[in-house]
Amino acid sequence: MRLLLRLCPGLGLAAAAAFAQKAPGFDLGAINRSVDPCANFYQYACGGWMAANPIPADQSQWGRFAELQDRNRIVLHNILESVSANKPGRTALEQKIGDYYSSCMDEKAIEQAALGAIKPDLDRIAALADRKELTGLITHLFREGSAYFFTWSPEMDPKDSTQVIANLDQGGLGLPDRDYYLKTDDKSVELRNQYLAHIAKIFTLLGMPQAEADAKAKVLMAIETELAEGSLDRVSRRDPEKIYHKLKIAELAALAPAFDWRAFLTGLGMNGLGAPPIENVDVAVPPFMQTFNAVITGRSLDDLKAYLTYHLVIADAAVLPQAFDQESFNFFGKILSGAKELRARWKRCVDQTDSQLPDALGKSFIDKTLGEQGKRRMTQMVAELEKMLERDLQQIDWMTPATKVQAVHKLHAILNKIGDKAHWLDYSNVRIVRGDALGNLTRTNEFEVQRQLAKIGKPWDKTDWQMSQPTVNAYYDAQENDVNFPAGILQPPFYDNKMDDAVNYGGIGAVIGHELTHGFDDQGRQYDAEGNLRDWWTPEDAKAFDQRTQCLVDQYSGYTAVDDIKLNGKLTLGENTADNGGLRIAYMALIDSLGGKTPRKTGGFTADQRFFVGWAQVWCTNTRDETARVRAQVDPHSPAEFRVNGVVSNMPEFQKAFACRQGQAMVRYPACRVW
Repeated sequence: MRLLLRLCPGLGLAAAAAFAQKAPGFDLGAINRSVDPCANFYQYACGGWMAANPIPADQSQWGRFAELQDRNRIVLHNILESVSANKPGRTALEQKIGDYYSSCMDEKAIEQAALGAIKPDLDRIAALADRKELTGLITHLFREGSAYFFTWSPEMDPKDSTQVIANLDQGGLGLPDRDYYLKTDDKSVELRNQYLAHIAKIFTLLGMPQAEADAKAKVLMAIETELAEGSLDRVSRRDPEKIYHKLKIAELAALAPAFDWRAFLTGLGMNGLGAPPIENVDVAVPPFMQTFNAVITGRSLDDLKAYLTYHLVIADAAVLPQAFDQESFNFFGKILSGAKELRARWKRCVDQTDSQLPDALGKSFIDKTLGEQGKRRMTQMVAELEKMLERDLQQIDWMTPATKVQAVHKLHAILNKIGDKAHWLDYSNVRIVRGDALGNLTRTNEFEVQRQLAKIGKPWDKTDWQMSQPTVNAYYDAQENDVNFPAGILQPPFYDNKMDDAVNYGGIGAVIGHELTHGFDDQGRQYDAEGNLRDWWTPEDAKAFDQRTQCLVDQYSGYTAVDDIKLNGKLTLGENTADNGGLRIAYMALIDSLGGKTPRKTGGFTADQRFFVGWAQVWCTNTRDETARVRAQVDPHSPAEFRVNGVVSNMPEFQKAFACRQGQAMVRYPACRVW
């Protein structure tokens, strides 16, 4: 059934959606029975699926997450197509999402507009004649949703969760990570040369002679390399204490005096009438601000103009003429990620509408997918997993009683948000103009920027979400101390009302356990029940925790992502801790729900076996080498194969279920366990 969407283009959307919803939560056809589950459980559970699901040409990776996101996208597509025609009778919200989508799809209008839509900003950059004007220019572009050199956003004060303060962080890079600019291996050098060629191509599309475009590309690379050298590496950023530096505005100005921070605040409307004055800023990486100051004082105005021009164009490439859109894909999609062709326009426009007007689509999506039964069962499962995590916290032998009390208190304080929103955003003041794709993107960006900045100085709204409801994902927020499960993930293969508990506990149950465990991983454990960055551990407990997590660091650092690239066990530690703890807690919940009963085999599998296969099959994935290389360097999640095998090899319960023997690959000794 899964393949019909891709292989039968004549299938109507409604029929395709109906077929897609039948994707099983437990797929016997996905299993490769020629593989011994004790030798490589991932290949056993997913080998059949991987063989039957090659990566589509427009994708850099294809797995069960993407498969479900594709099904969700069809639901959204049907909604948008039904309201995209400019007919009377549409509601105000239908007009906005319909016209936004229609404008994004109108490639003819985008071509006819040429660069006219961004010409005012291009002209403003070109007219920069004095460094004193740089603050105003960057402020203007920031209000339109473009972040240059740095990011500025609201955050709960890590040391005082009752306060929302401003956060200033490093930024300004075009490549995925600082290390891309600093490594000297052949692959990194080759990629930088390809990035240079891409930048030069953008400048030639703007009408610049090739020689001048090449020179501008080298200037831009030099600026970004300087910013990269001043940036903090990803592993260091995993320590919340290393990215918390609460400074007065005057102290920030001392770090980067060439930028007028007071004028920046005023330009954002944050020091205006009725707005609380900004006195404190969390400057995540103070040395980076010194680097930023050195760049804007040491580089010529022409150099800075080149930097700003490129980043303005590439940020808006999706709604610029096709040549810019294609060139953006050629580098970021094809070279960097390995995709073979640009995704269909309708898919990208559905995603853009969901991104820019998330709540306008989210409510309709929930009504069509989750339903009350699904939400009720999910709420029950979260409660069951929380009960098991509390039992686990009480039973572990390496934590002292005093710290256990604090841990249980934190667990009880976790807020659960499941597949719905308490408050939906009001878009009544957002102007959507039919035929103005770039204008619509800019105006929705401006709306979101102002919505975020308005949070500063006010109590944090814990009902807000960081992702839209159709998103196939979930998350834990350490400062809010909450777990969040959008409706998008509460569907097969993660959750299926028609499946038995064993499969659902292995799927969505493990996801729930994963997010709950994040509250007690190497980052989450540093925050207390109220979301404050506070050390509530005894020294002996902290030492015991570090010893156990080092086992995971060593285990996952031994896995090879692609070619000669090993995983970074320190970068992936939080996710690996959550995977291992989450599946164990989900298994405890399954056993508890069975109450000592032994269900009959289903499809030839015991309940325990179905649980582990259910877990593995949510991760079935095919990945291009280019993407595997990028993810190994920047993604805190391990690749799918190691998320599966890494966890089950640490679980005696798995080894018993599949009669694995000591010495086989899925029997790790010594086994790693934190939670």
